[in-house]
Amino acid sequence: MAFKLLQHRWQKISLIVVLGLLVLTLIVALFANSYFAPKLADKIKSQVLKSSDSLYRIDIGNTELHILKGQATLYDIKLSVDTAVYNLKKKQGTAPNNLYELQVKRLVVSHMQLLTLYFKKKLNIGRITLNAPDVEVSYHQNQKTDTVKKDDRTLWQKISKSLELINVGEIYLNDVKLKYRDYTGPKVAVSQFKELNLKATNLLIDSATQKDTSRFLFCKDVRTELYNYSSKSADGLYKFKVRSVMLSTQTARLIVTGLNLQPVDHITFFNSVKDDRFTLRIDSTVFNHFDYMNYQKSQDLDVARLAMYKGFFEVYSNYNGKLQTTDRLVTFPNWAIRHAVKAKFNIDTLDLKRFAVTYRQLNKKSMKTGMIFFDNINARFLNLTNKKELVQKNNICTADVTSYFMGKGKFNVSFNFNLSDAAYSYSYKGHLGPMDIAEVNPALMPLSLVKVTSGKVKSLDFNVHSTQKTSTGTVSFLYNNLQVDVLRKDYTKKTIITTLANTFILKHDNPDDGSNTPRSAKVAFIRPANFPFFKTVWQTILSGIKPCAGVGKAQEEKFKKQSADEAKKDQEDLLKDAKKKKEAEDKKFKEALKKKKKEGK
Repeated sequence: MAFKLLQHRWQKISLIVVLGLLVLTLIVALFANSYFAPKLADKIKSQVLKSSDSLYRIDIGNTELHILKGQATLYDIKLSVDTAVYNLKKKQGTAPNNLYELQVKRLVVSHMQLLTLYFKKKLNIGRITLNAPDVEVSYHQNQKTDTVKKDDRTLWQKISKSLELINVGEIYLNDVKLKYRDYTGPKVAVSQFKELNLKATNLLIDSATQKDTSRFLFCKDVRTELYNYSSKSADGLYKFKVRSVMLSTQTARLIVTGLNLQPVDHITFFNSVKDDRFTLRIDSTVFNHFDYMNYQKSQDLDVARLAMYKGFFEVYSNYNGKLQTTDRLVTFPNWAIRHAVKAKFNIDTLDLKRFAVTYRQLNKKSMKTGMIFFDNINARFLNLTNKKELVQKNNICTADVTSYFMGKGKFNVSFNFNLSDAAYSYSYKGHLGPMDIAEVNPALMPLSLVKVTSGKVKSLDFNVHSTQKTSTGTVSFLYNNLQVDVLRKDYTKKTIITTLANTFILKHDNPDDGSNTPRSAKVAFIRPANFPFFKTVWQTILSGIKPCAGVGKAQEEKFKKQSADEAKKDQEDLLKDAKKKKEAEDKKFKEALKKKKKEGK
């Protein structure tokens, strides 16, 4: 009917020609699809073999090529490692640290410029989409730098004979299932991730970008998003959760939100293991100028600034814990920086903002739990590194911390840690501002069976220099109207002992009423081998607080008036006293160890 409406002969001829061209185009397209689709699959296979030096092979189940749409769809893709080639490379010392395996049901390549590819050898693609791929990554410590290669040519140099450039606008990997295996430890560590999305933009491989270090895998930016990751410890005592992880290679920024390490209840925990119980929550963590490429290659961590915001950390001491018999030097920060982490790392600046730290301990005598806490902690750590070349330039790690002790007294402390000397030396000084001494009762009453009924701290100042074995320095503790009650297990007052303590032992004020010269103390403490870092710091400060309060041998500080010989003699006397205290502590430890062994039998 429509053909009859064409009145003129030229119109009929034109229509026939157009229809003929369309039919011819369709025939050519169908032929090209059937002819070139297998060619495309073969080309991809050969290119993967060539560019990976035969380490990887790729299998493709089926290929559909739509020339008119500029689209190709590949089905049942599998990227795998040739183990024979890998083992050969290991022997030659050229094997990479990371191995990748991929399985994907469907891969869609859209907006291809086929004419440009055919005539100009330029592969331009608008978008590549992979839906729900399964990815497995294996990490082996084959090389320290993971850069040794048999073929030193760039990727562009390898493909330049067949392709002048490769340009892809966007690459999407949605709903990725990722399994990561780390073979560097005594056991294979396996991590699995779901709800993982990746987006790469502006992939460009040509003569100009072949050595462009600002690009990651030749992409201008690669964004990774991981949501709702969770796992359990092997013993089931901890749950680990992360709300989200986002990485951008262009901004070199990694953001982790909602980190939560949650243990089971303390009764179940302490009945199962002898270790202390830890709880950790961090609202957000930001890695700025994170060298992801270096981390991906060799697991080395390089960060210009690491910032953690709004965190909570709690340690609950295990009341069923085993008696420590080994040297607890391993708890020292400068030991941990040098030895605890196998991988090399460098963090120029670590900032903590609005943190809280709590310590809990059960007194088996009173069967009550004592607690101390620091609130609103803000801290800055500088030069956290175990890289030898950086330590040679600067071997001091510093930490400046401000907080509120028991949520009330402003507390400032600064640490210096030596990262290179054999003595693991460190120093610290600090100041505690005014507060009510009764605020420490949540710790004193359960742990010491002593209750402060009145007293005001004016200031606590300390300045200590330490090694792994000895600590020496000064402590000044100023206060007014100190009164205490000595308690029984049920917290009832021991009247007679309380009276004796307040009348004959404690000094109620410092300086004493009517005196302008405050009591200060020189301190010397020799660390028992089984004392951890923070216990050593606390015992050193406490050994100065006691004489200031009249408990023990009080000494007034007159540094400016003392001669050098007098100061040296005082120091020797203090070290003698500290040695006697350590001997007593060692004897107490041996008795406790002997008792523990008998109980074990």
